[in-house]
Amino acid sequence: MLKIENINKNLGNKIVLDNLSLTINDGSVFGLVGINGAGKSTLLRCIAGIYECDNGSITIDDNHVYENELIKKDIFFVSDDPYYPINATIIDLKNFYKSFYKFDEEIYAKYLEIFKLNENVTIHTFSKGMKRQVFILMALAISPKLLILDEAFDGLDPFVRLTFKKSLIELIENKNITVIISSHNLRELEDICDGFAILENHQICTSGDIIESKDNIHKIQLAFSDEIEQSVFDGLDILSIKQTSRVYSIVVKGDIEHVTNYLNELKPILLEVLSVSFEELFLFEMQARGYSE
Repeated sequence: MLKIENINKNLGNKIVLDNLSLTINDGSVFGLVGINGAGKSTLLRCIAGIYECDNGSITIDDNHVYENELIKKDIFFVSDDPYYPINATIIDLKNFYKSFYKFDEEIYAKYLEIFKLNENVTIHTFSKGMKRQVFILMALAISPKLLILDEAFDGLDPFVRLTFKKSLIELIENKNITVIISSHNLRELEDICDGFAILENHQICTSGDIIESKDNIHKIQLAFSDEIEQSVFDGLDILSIKQTSRVYSIVVKGDIEHVTNYLNELKPILLEVLSVSFEELFLFEMQARGYSE
């Protein structure tokens, strides 16, 4: 289990993480989301043991991560802009990582073929998407206990994205690895993640199970035969409300049975409950905190 307890991290004079706490269970795929500049990459670097926290602690199975070689050998971090020596080939990078990690040559050969990569070509000649494929290839071959991915799907074509997601699912099922993914592509995260956290104002403002959290937020369309005041919705936990004549579109938190019973008391001529995506959940949460659409 990964436990982040009351950590603080400043970069220069800027507060990036402030008294942040989070727990991630083994074998989960966890999505970390937030607006640009929220501190996602800094948090991932702290989890990977690259940055030392100013205060607080980050532990895996009660062992501190920072400067702990025994723990860090089970962590692999793919940053948004991964480092590699300027003239390194894929095989050079493989040999480099083999000196630090257990390395599965069979998985390496499998995905080298699937991704159609030439292991003797220098990495700097590749496109951004192909470079990311190289590090995904390394991550799959290493199969660490904790895989950390910053903007995991950026630059990948649809085939590689699908292959990567299927591969992660296989690793979780076969080796019980834990994956933390930061991405702006919330639709991709919804396909694969079970848990999530939203980072905002230097802290985790919301976290939980994606399905349960989506089930607790509802988009509802209502129509009335006569004009009504918006104050009739005051008894509900409304996140947003839009009105067009006698038609209302509301976003509301809470138990759906309680919500629909309340709304039916208002005698609408139309009441339709619509499904909510993870992307919409994120947007609704941010709007509730003062961010405009």
